[in-house]
Amino acid sequence: MTFFESLLLLLAIAILLLQVARRLALPYPAMLALAGVALALLPGMPTITLEPQTALALFIAPVLVDAAFDFPLGAVRKLWRPLFALAVVAVLLSAGAVAALGMLLAGLPFYAALAFGAIVAPPDAAAATAILNSVSMPRRSVTVLKGESLLNDASALFLFTAALSLHSENGISAGLALELGLAVPGGIVLGILFAKLTQLIRPFVAGTLGGNLLEFVGSFGVWVIAERLGLSAVLCLVAFAMTLARTAGLSTKPRMRIHSYAVWTSAVFLLNVLAFLLMGLQARTIIGNMEPGHLAEAAWFALAVLLCLVAVRMAWVLLYNRLARQFPSLRGDLEPANLREGLLVGWCGMRGLVTLAASFALPADFPQRDMIVLAAFGVVLGTLVLQGLTLAPLVRLLKLDGEDGLGDELLAVRADLASAALALIGNQRGPAADYWRYGYETAQAALSTGGDMRALDEKRTIGLAAIRHQRERLETLRAEDRVSADVFMVVQEELDFREVALSSEEDRQIEES
Repeated sequence: MTFFESLLLLLAIAILLLQVARRLALPYPAMLALAGVALALLPGMPTITLEPQTALALFIAPVLVDAAFDFPLGAVRKLWRPLFALAVVAVLLSAGAVAALGMLLAGLPFYAALAFGAIVAPPDAAAATAILNSVSMPRRSVTVLKGESLLNDASALFLFTAALSLHSENGISAGLALELGLAVPGGIVLGILFAKLTQLIRPFVAGTLGGNLLEFVGSFGVWVIAERLGLSAVLCLVAFAMTLARTAGLSTKPRMRIHSYAVWTSAVFLLNVLAFLLMGLQARTIIGNMEPGHLAEAAWFALAVLLCLVAVRMAWVLLYNRLARQFPSLRGDLEPANLREGLLVGWCGMRGLVTLAASFALPADFPQRDMIVLAAFGVVLGTLVLQGLTLAPLVRLLKLDGEDGLGDELLAVRADLASAALALIGNQRGPAADYWRYGYETAQAALSTGGDMRALDEKRTIGLAAIRHQRERLETLRAEDRVSADVFMVVQEELDFREVALSSEEDRQIEES
């Protein structure tokens, strides 16, 4: 079976599993990872290896760009305290606890134990995004978790690089210390500079399919260049995407924005599916490289590490929330999180591709490399299954399901925009002005506090019925060969945009599986 045929087979299996996951209301990353393990153990299945640096660039870079583009800089300013507590302090505490466990249970030297701690410390951006999108959670908790997943890889990979330098150079030289010190600020500055350069190029490719290709080439290219320069590729991409997002709102044409979002949503979802499935397929390579006598020992070690990571994260989140409640300086202007939110955030610690790729990146002569790789794989699989499969039931148990506050904020913003539009129209007269004034006044009255939504619902119902009738008429004209193909496509797209504008939020969403 060729690689292309194997890839098609894997995607076909993934599509089937996605339907199972959707009908059972289970997060698909856990399902795909388990399926990958099962497939890896079947005789005759192809061995597909992951080259660490390529895997990170291919699977992590687009996820980071996609998530960072939608993550507002204002949220970073507002939530920097809890983000720092999770993306930096929690990573360091987790890495330190695992390092101590590695020295105590596995006899690892300090630098090897520290490297292993850095490998398994960060929850994964792809896993977090995929699973968080499958449940309804309080929006502040979701924002903090997504922000954490954007930034914690930088902390962990920085620590991992320092630990590897202890192995390769028997210490950290002045030059290496300078390089490590410049990795974080240098990555941020480089990301901003690349975003500025992209803004200069974008007008030349705006409104073209080549513009979509540039988005992907730019994302992969920024990661690769940052890596080659020894800078933080994670922070470089986050700064790159956030800078672009701040200037894209008014300069991007609506049609291209809709098209770009559709392309990125599909591409990131495809990469997520492949990443989690291929992650499970690494089981054959990992187990095959280990002597049978050491498998049980490594499995018990992996279980101990998994329990340690869950306990440390939960303890730190609950402790931080308690301290933030007592000392307002630790939370700023934010309302203190309650116990239920703390338990939920503490339980969201799924590991993923970064952990697996970093473990594969260990040098061949690294102490107890095979056991570290197997333990890392066990942690990834364990967190995806243990925490991923229980996250939705936990949300319901804690009675946090549906407490996202999205509806109220939507009403307030839409009412504000309707008022802004009415202020612009002012006292203009004429059929066109009266048409828009009536629509905005209807929306303003319905969306205001205590307003009657029936007028908007009636407008939506009549509008959707009229558009449906127009579609039927357009199909009749095409069947009678009274409209050319080009005109048909233009008018169909106009009707599509009108229907999307009238549809409810639920009708606009495309399910991941």
